[in-house]
Amino acid sequence: MRLTSDSFEHRGRLPGEFAAGVRTETGAGFGPNRNPQLRWDDVPPGTRSFALLLIDPDAPTVPGMAGKAGVEIPVDQPRCEFTHWAMVDIPADIREIAAGSCSDGVVAHGKREPAGPAGTRQGLNDYTGWFAADVAMRGDWLGYDGPFPPPNDLRLHRYFFRLFALDVARLELPARFTSADVLRAMHGHVLGEATIHATYSLHPGVKG
Repeated sequence: MRLTSDSFEHRGRLPGEFAAGVRTETGAGFGPNRNPQLRWDDVPPGTRSFALLLIDPDAPTVPGMAGKAGVEIPVDQPRCEFTHWAMVDIPADIREIAAGSCSDGVVAHGKREPAGPAGTRQGLNDYTGWFAADVAMRGDWLGYDGPFPPPNDLRLHRYFFRLFALDVARLELPARFTSADVLRAMHGHVLGEATIHATYSLHPGVKG
């Protein structure tokens, strides 16, 4: 199976159009937050649905340092995964997701009913936990919400789009599900996987 995008080059910088955070004159602020275009082919025989995950494995593990004035997050700080998108039950005849068709803009408290191909379900992304203590933003963040790495982080973040071909039409998942739930539910049902990734940073000194 092969996964490609017209929105960015594999291993290249993700355009700010597809990020939740962009650089501003005063530092960083919310961006267009449109989902990028994705297309796939060479699907395994017997595929009955697809699942899509978008994961940043470079999220800092000391949240209190994020955006803190006069502090830079070192490259060698231990990192953890941050999920930006979890979508399941993508019909087997779908081969493309258009740019901006699932997300276009940041919605305070998260999108209530994120758009997607008919029949799909979209899970919680990790902004749900990130904004949990912020009265103005907290809520269930569903669907796609793009990169917004700390502007003081010296590490170049990577964003992995992982598409799975499954032998079931519908995954067994709770009503509120996460990427971890998806990975557990897919066990034993994966016929193939395709992955591409983009990079992104809001630090003015980080290239790539």
